[in-house]
Amino acid sequence: MEDGNVIKEQATAEITAEMIAALKGRAAFYDLLAAIYFRPLSSEQIENIAELDWSQYADLNELFADGLNDITRYLRKRNSGTRQELAVDFTAAFAGTSSWKGRYAVPYESVHTSEEGLMFQDAYHEVFQLYKANRVAKAEGYDFPHDHLSFMCEFLVVLSDRIIAALEAGADAEALAQVRVSRAFLADHILSWFDTFQDLALLLLQTRFYRGILKISKGFFLEDAELLDSMAVELENRLEKGE
Repeated sequence: MEDGNVIKEQATAEITAEMIAALKGRAAFYDLLAAIYFRPLSSEQIENIAELDWSQYADLNELFADGLNDITRYLRKRNSGTRQELAVDFTAAFAGTSSWKGRYAVPYESVHTSEEGLMFQDAYHEVFQLYKANRVAKAEGYDFPHDHLSFMCEFLVVLSDRIIAALEAGADAEALAQVRVSRAFLADHILSWFDTFQDLALLLLQTRFYRGILKISKGFFLEDAELLDSMAVELENRLEKGE
């Protein structure tokens, strides 16, 4: 019996270690997406992306792989004009200097979920209250509304770090609570409007790079939803069994 308990404890520890590794990977990727959607990329950021080791993400899903192919093929041909070309593309679509039939592909939830297509609508207030309830504040000096996709990605980084801390402390109930907050936020405030945003942005974007970014973003969000679901099931089972 004692050996059985030891084996169970070892198995639980291994699963916990796997979850922590996955959480660190998702946090790093959300951090990357936050930077990409925040402002036009610098030459240094472009070089860093070109040199990234994508191997841990390569087999996520077909959509992600397709986007990764777009990005890597584009960056293989980068030159002294790449930064400017990407800046123009970013500004046209994500900064709202261009539109498609009066609609803008800016990365704000309110714009894509309100009937008027305006910022600071219901989604903005909902996201602001969620940040407040989870004791997360937007850093001073950033003037974008709270429902900007970049800030949403950073919020999920914070939650991911909290899940890791809870798992390392053996606080499965707290880890589960943070997983549930993350899963609900991803579903309600990113996946709920990303398709609309993506479809519109694809009508405005000219570079294969940013088209690929949209694909890997959606592919990653879908995979992350499955990851959070599986973590929730694992933690729920542990708590039910009193492990």
